[in-house]
Order: sequence, then structure tokens, then C-alpha cells
Amino acid sequence: MILAEKIMEERKKNGWSQEELADKLGVSRQSVSKWESAQSVPDLQRILEMSRLFNVSTDYLLKDEVEDRPAAESSEDAGKELRRVSMEEANRFLAENRDFAGKISIGCLISILCPVPLLGIMAFQKAGILPLTENAAGGLGIILLLAIVAVSLIFFIPAGMARSKWDWLENEVFDTEYGVDGLVKDKSEKFKSKFIRAITGGTVTILFGVIAFLAGGVIDENNTPLHMGLCCLMFACIAIGVFMIVNAGIITDGYSMLLQEGDYSKEEKGNVVMKAITPLYWMIATAIYLGWSFLTNRWEITWIVWAIAGVLYGGLSVLLKTLHQNKISK
Repeated sequence: MILAEKIMEERKKNGWSQEELADKLGVSRQSVSKWESAQSVPDLQRILEMSRLFNVSTDYLLKDEVEDRPAAESSEDAGKELRRVSMEEANRFLAENRDFAGKISIGCLISILCPVPLLGIMAFQKAGILPLTENAAGGLGIILLLAIVAVSLIFFIPAGMARSKWDWLENEVFDTEYGVDGLVKDKSEKFKSKFIRAITGGTVTILFGVIAFLAGGVIDENNTPLHMGLCCLMFACIAIGVFMIVNAGIITDGYSMLLQEGDYSKEEKGNVVMKAITPLYWMIATAIYLGWSFLTNRWEITWIVWAIAGVLYGGLSVLLKTLHQNKISK
């Protein structure tokens, strides 16, 4: 039987008229009539909905050579405890992942900008624009710094809590319904050019900021208002660059999670050591950065902690992945 005949047969078995089936699918009666007369073919979303309504597999509906009427596949029937991602779930996750990417990247931008008020106030104080002592200017700057860090948490914490319901996509091996992989791959391919532009633009912006900072050190090494102003420019450039990179990276990771590729492949999901070490590693890096910064008050220098931590993390992740792959192959 062809698809048109199967739709008609299943509709009649359920005792529905064409109009009743159309109402359940959210289409017109004429659409159902054209499907059953083979004048047109329903889209993928409608086929998935009919699979659920008729309690049959999508293979049964789509493949002419499949004449049996198997019930819709389930992980329990297959003997595997695998969750299945539907088309609706995939679209909802991708939409929420974009929202998550926006909030996290804004939080990163704000947190990186936190030293700017401190440096700006100190610059104005040294220039005689602010009638404050050096200690008073430093104290005011630190208060503003902590206030900005608090603002960044408004983005980080709710976004992380909202995202937690999708943690199983990252940690569990799962299956997908018919058409999900194709949809995600198509969206991933379309986003690839935006990802390349974001990574390139973000990297160039960060390098521009570092160049501005180094130029300030060449011009004057005595922390003059000009040097501090260039430090503020450096932080602004780094914040913008990180915003671009993080936003694009999280969106791309969302596609990889659904496709179970790269760091989210079925093999990598078993890498328990990597998952345990990663949060601890970045907590230690953050503690070193804050401790060094507050003790020395050299915020224009301590940012180098993140660059070193990033390089070391890359090497650590490669080492742990290699050990995990060797363990699997044995």
C-alpha cells in the first residue's frame, strides 16, 4: 500500500471522517482529501502527528514495502532504556538554547566589564576630575565592581536553572524520532556561516583590545589616566569578543547535543572524569583570578589568568579524552 491508502485505512479504522481527522491535525478537510487521493503529500510534522494518532510507526506510513501494521516504536519495546526526542521537543530545545545562549553571553559580557568602573574612577581621581583620595576612589570602584558582578548573576542563575531540565540531553544516550536529525543538521549547516563570522569577529575584537593595552604600556608605564583608559578599552573589547564567541558556541553546542556529536557523542557521555574535573577546574581558576586581583588591585594584569587557564584546559581536555578513548578501546 502507498501512503494515501494507509491514511484512508487508518482513518476508517478509527471511525473518523475526513473532517474529524483534519481537525485533529489542524488542517483543512481538502488537505486530507488530497492526501488520500494521492494528489499531495503531508509534510513531515503531519506524518509524525498521524503516527501518534494512528499508533503506528512512521516507517509503516512512509515505506510502501512495509505492509504490516506495527505499533509505534518505543524504547521499552526495543529493550533499551533510551529516551526519544520528538520533533516538537527538538524545536523547543533549540529555541530555549538560543535564549540560554543570549543570557549567558550577556552575563559574561557584564562580568568581564566589572573592573571598568574601578579603573575609570581611579583614572578620574588621578586626573583631578574626582575630588577623592586614592583610597576613597578605590573603595568606590570596588563597590561598583561587586555590584556589576551581582548584576551578572541575574543572567547566569535563572538561565542555568531553566536549562537544567535539558541536562539529560548532555548526559544521557538517547534516540530521535524520524526527521529530527535531518532538521537539526539543516539548521546547523545554515548557522555555520554565522558561527564562523562570530568566532572570527570575536577573536579579532579581543586581539584589538590586547593591542590597545600593550600600546598603553609602551606609551606610559606609570598607570596614568591614559593608560587606565586604554585598560578600560581592552576590557570592553574582550567583553564584546567573548559575548560573540560564547553566544555562537552555545548555539552550536545545542546542535551537537541533539546530534550527539563531538563533545556530546555517545562515547564522550561516558567520560565521567572529564565531567567531574571541568567545574572544579574553573572554580579554582576563578578563585585564583579573584584572589590575585583583590590582593594586588592590578585588574589590568590579572585577566591573564583566563588566557592561561584556557590554554591549560585545552591540553587537559585532550589528555583526558585520549585516556578515555584508550580505556574504551581496551
